[in-house]
Amino acid sequence: MEADESGEAGGGSSGVARRALLGAGGLAALAAGGAVLTTSGAAGARTGERRPGAVIPFHGPHQAGILTRRQPYAHLAALDLEPDADRARAASLLRTWTEAAARMSVGEPPAGAGSDTGVALGAGPASLTATFGFGAGLFDRLALTAARPQALAPLPAFNDDRLDPARSGGDLFVQIGADDPFVAVHALRTLQRLARGAARTRWVMSGFTRPPGASASAAESGTHRNLMGQLDGTANPAPAEDPAQRALILATGPDAPAWLAGGSYVVVRRIRMLLDTWEGLPVHHREEAVGRHVADGAPLTGGTERTPVDLAAARPDGIPVIATNAHIRLAAPRSNAGATMLRRGWSYYDGLRPDGTPDAGLLFVAWQADPRTGFVPVQQRLARGDALARYTEHEASALFAVPGGAAPGEYVGQRLLEG
Repeated sequence: MEADESGEAGGGSSGVARRALLGAGGLAALAAGGAVLTTSGAAGARTGERRPGAVIPFHGPHQAGILTRRQPYAHLAALDLEPDADRARAASLLRTWTEAAARMSVGEPPAGAGSDTGVALGAGPASLTATFGFGAGLFDRLALTAARPQALAPLPAFNDDRLDPARSGGDLFVQIGADDPFVAVHALRTLQRLARGAARTRWVMSGFTRPPGASASAAESGTHRNLMGQLDGTANPAPAEDPAQRALILATGPDAPAWLAGGSYVVVRRIRMLLDTWEGLPVHHREEAVGRHVADGAPLTGGTERTPVDLAAARPDGIPVIATNAHIRLAAPRSNAGATMLRRGWSYYDGLRPDGTPDAGLLFVAWQADPRTGFVPVQQRLARGDALARYTEHEASALFAVPGGAAPGEYVGQRLLEG
């Protein structure tokens, strides 16, 4: 959940002049690449540093926003199809969204968007990504039940769920990420505006994390601190570099339908942190609940942040060094028959609740090849005794199937809606 379950997969960077990208065949050239392209000059290209002008290609075998690097600003949203929306209208919406997202990803306004407010003018692409997914209800609404994968079955109820139905589920999923908060908001507002008449927003959740290079830990390990003060993402897989781990994240199994090729499943959970209680605990108590040191993220069994946890280590009196209910013990793949997820969560802070406590926590976003063998067994184990459970509340939940990427001239989800 919090301490070990959000993070990022790396991506490359190369310098390309913006006028070259937007010249003849520019969008197609972007589509062919999988690296992050930057418009900020040769120095950024040599170092791989991401700058506000970076371009993450929209087109490709996988949708951007899954294996690409996590941006500091994010908006997660779910929409429900209008009651009279049919498959043709849904296809038109996805086509319009695809075209708009492709243009915005290179810093251009959506074509024909005469009502564009200009909020993002001059901001550049800012590593913008827009990722689209489908909830289970969409398949019933569009008479596509036969195409709905078994892995998209509703998540089971967990002991620690306190879910708000109004902020859970949804027919369509949108994940927006960017290096610039104005670019991120503009992209979300644009997609919401383009959906009018076909779908209406069900919920929106907004999150943040540290920008790249903002701290030594982030620069060196790819991890970021959450609002509990713990480093996130230490035990994350690296599917962008390792094909074997990629197979654990992308839906490539025999049960995956053809329209999902190159795609994945994403679980979204809004997890409120009871910060007033947590912050009053002694440091050693917080470290024992997680199983890692606050200062550097190293396991309590010794070493550095990247040192493997020794779950068998015991003190002289026989008590395990990593408590039996410590978060990293219960969440570890070896404790869950190898269950693996790519966690790319963001923190959120939405002010105070009516009772005066912080409305803050983690927007948990986990990508996997199959939630039945990924998220579900891990969360079932955590719900039975995770030490962090007494300091958190699970307030919202959703599961979406996220199709593969679109080639130039195609739209996301075309193989489902027209297959």
